[in-house]
Amino acid sequence: MLVRDWMTVNVIALGVNSSVLDAAEILREKNIRQFPVIDSAGSLVGIVSDRDIRDAMPSKFIPGDAVVESGGGLYTLTAGDIMTLDPVSVPPDAAMTEVADILVKHKVGGLPVVDRGRLEGIITQLDVLRFLCSSAGSIRGGAQFGIRLDGSEGTLPDILCDLRAKGLSFTSVFTAVDPSRCGSRNAYVTIAELGDKSVEDVVELLQSKYTLLFYVAEGVTVDLV
Repeated sequence: MLVRDWMTVNVIALGVNSSVLDAAEILREKNIRQFPVIDSAGSLVGIVSDRDIRDAMPSKFIPGDAVVESGGGLYTLTAGDIMTLDPVSVPPDAAMTEVADILVKHKVGGLPVVDRGRLEGIITQLDVLRFLCSSAGSIRGGAQFGIRLDGSEGTLPDILCDLRAKGLSFTSVFTAVDPSRCGSRNAYVTIAELGDKSVEDVVELLQSKYTLLFYVAEGVTVDLV
């Protein structure tokens, strides 16, 4: 799952000499949180956030009264004056998990997507959430089952084989470190279509051989450990 599959392509970008007042108007109309700033060749040179624009209205860059005359002050302030230079960016072939990690570490709402210096798109927190919903199978609905892995390499394949043997098709499978047990991992399996089986049937199947931690069905979580 790569950035190029989830990024916004038709990005609203600013030129270095774009007016901050024009950017503020676009911000209100489009409800966006950041503008990549590009030069005349289309190369990324900076980024302007909604906070940068709010701080500039009235501008901390201009001394004097907040009320300014046309032809000066805020009317001459440009994106180049308030942008962050050399912003963190990612290439189109970066993994979405890498993007999520960068967003958390840098506490930003989005990242420009750059290929050989040129702006190709932008990837935001919302895009990461859409990716998570898709990869977790929640978009298709169904039930999710949390299962403790015992450290054996064969555990996860065994679980999936047992489900398939019962005619159940899973829509997503992923593993993660158990936050409550150091060194332990859990598997999270989502089944969209149970066919002629009930959730209770699947619970019984899994509990007969594995440690079933919980299941979520129709928005209700049932803890089993």
